[in-house]
Amino acid sequence: MAVPKQKSSRARTHMRRAKTYRAIKVPVTLCPRCGEPKLPHRVCLHCGYYGDKQILMISEE
Repeated sequence: MAVPKQKSSRARTHMRRAKTYRAIKVPVTLCPRCGEPKLPHRVCLHCGYYGDKQILMISEE
């Protein structure tokens, strides 16, 4: 069984674990209809369109 010869330092442990806690980059695109930022392959929550089709009825309040 493999056993480390020395205790790994706190900095080395934190560097190894930093990959787990790194923020995930989310791609954001602009809606071609209204120009608002939205997630790709999702319905735009500002205008309600997905591509050329209106999917959601957004009421103007």
